[in-house]
Amino acid sequence: MRIRKLSFFTTSILLALLGWFLLARLGNIPAFLLPSPDLVWARFVDALQDGSLVRNGLSTLEKIVLGLVSGVGAATLLGYLLAKSPLLERLLTPYIVASQSIPVVAIAPLLIIWFGSGMISKVLICALIVFFPVLINTIVGLRAVPDNLRQLMRVLRATRWQTFRLLEVPAALPVFLGGLRIGATLSVIGAVVGEFMAPDRGLGRIINEARGRYDTALVFVAVFTLVAMALVLYGLVALAERRLLWWQRRPESNQTIQE
Repeated sequence: MRIRKLSFFTTSILLALLGWFLLARLGNIPAFLLPSPDLVWARFVDALQDGSLVRNGLSTLEKIVLGLVSGVGAATLLGYLLAKSPLLERLLTPYIVASQSIPVVAIAPLLIIWFGSGMISKVLICALIVFFPVLINTIVGLRAVPDNLRQLMRVLRATRWQTFRLLEVPAALPVFLGGLRIGATLSVIGAVVGEFMAPDRGLGRIINEARGRYDTALVFVAVFTLVAMALVLYGLVALAERRLLWWQRRPESNQTIQE
């Protein structure tokens, strides 16, 4: 079954590349509007050889990782507090929702003014865009713990730490990891938004400079690199979910394995 899915995915990618190639070449579209896949590949090799893609890609990846870790950490801590305290939730929820109604692009200039155009402001932008989905999923996951299981822990005289470790974490983990999947992909957007606002280093700088020179092939290279980063992060979260939630998986039949 997995082999079939992989072959279907590979076939769809090849067909998309073929369609792109035919559209760019047979459609007589100028390269600065839609470069063909071979031109994008040649530009990718050039950017890889001169080191600009690796250098700027690592800078963007650093912002993504720092923003993701800080955003997830803050959202998890605050989500646990809000799930445990209805009063605190009533006090803070209007401000949290109001902050999410403002586009990150509108907040980014303020963060750059307050914290400078260096790493800190870009990490904060990335953390902000990750924060909300992880926060909501943390609250929902903790609130979804069945009351009868909580009562059972009280009957067994479990401590607060034991209840948290043995009941709340396993019960909330599926929903939390779902929010983490969303946050992992959104972190890429947050990092690039920060680099657009203050393009010192990173793939956002490459896109800005290439756009100004009408080097559309290089724009495609940077965009595809960002897509690859998002897919890798998403895959890592999916792998962690598979490892941590092994108890949820049903044993596959021998027929499924053979397929």
